[in-house]
Amino acid sequence: MALMTMMRQDSMLVPTVPVKNLNGSSPVNPALAGITGILMSAAGLPVCLTRPPKLVLHPPPVSKSEIKSIPGVSNTSRKTTKKQAKKGKTPEEVLKKYLQKVRHPPDEDCTICMERLTAPSGYKGPQPTVKPDLVGKLSRCGHIYHIYCLVAMYNNGNKDGSLQCPTCKTIYGVKTGTQPPGKMEYHLIPHSLPGHPDCKTIRIIYSIPPGIQGPEHPNPGKSFSARGFPRHCYLPDSEKGRKVLKLLLVAWDRRLIFAIGTSSTTGESDTVIWNEVHHKTEFGSNLTGHGYPDANYLDNVLAELAAQGISEDSTAQEKD
Repeated sequence: MALMTMMRQDSMLVPTVPVKNLNGSSPVNPALAGITGILMSAAGLPVCLTRPPKLVLHPPPVSKSEIKSIPGVSNTSRKTTKKQAKKGKTPEEVLKKYLQKVRHPPDEDCTICMERLTAPSGYKGPQPTVKPDLVGKLSRCGHIYHIYCLVAMYNNGNKDGSLQCPTCKTIYGVKTGTQPPGKMEYHLIPHSLPGHPDCKTIRIIYSIPPGIQGPEHPNPGKSFSARGFPRHCYLPDSEKGRKVLKLLLVAWDRRLIFAIGTSSTTGESDTVIWNEVHHKTEFGSNLTGHGYPDANYLDNVLAELAAQGISEDSTAQEKD
């Protein structure tokens, strides 16, 4: 009898527990909810058996008449084709623009081959035409390497006329990527993103079909897949959001948004993957970290674009 009295007294201290399960699909047995509440309350934990937040990937339906072009941005789509043919410059001629020869190199390591700069290059791959003991300093950042190593690094890359310092990532020339052919669409929709209630939304739609890898890709001649396309991405229609869009257009034209590689989520190889410029693919939630609100996102993506050599100065060099 005393035990029953104690249980009745304890039950009066248990907070009310909503009788819905975590999926919200059917009632939870009231007894189970009560026992759960007692155990959690005894442990000093808050008691709340409610539905989890809902993943919202897409906006409410939008009619064609509601879709508008973006002020200050011409057109509503952009296509890319296969890689353009390069001019007939040798790697040595390309790098000559970015280097100053060093007659008396410092007694430190070349961070490409890890041999001393005062000794010949330790690179053992296909032989560049320059002498292995020549040393050069990059003109803007001042980092010093064997010219032999820089030529080898250039030959192993995209060979697009640009060079990226392996130490500080400073880009010389215009960096381009290996994104396969596709289409980028962009327009305004009359809905607001979480955290941006005072403006409409810029919707970007990327479409890339599967195909055959070219000579610039990991496995030339082999087919590649393109999962999850078309991919919908979102930006606030604010001043900074439009700035990001204009820079993304430059990145698209330079084939830097996507690449062909191995998916970090599925492990699939020879597939189209994102290429170090993060996008928001959730419209009305941020359960996976790919949505809003995210107060730092626009600044973060501007920094990622800058790391690819794309800044406000780039927009003056590119078509709108």
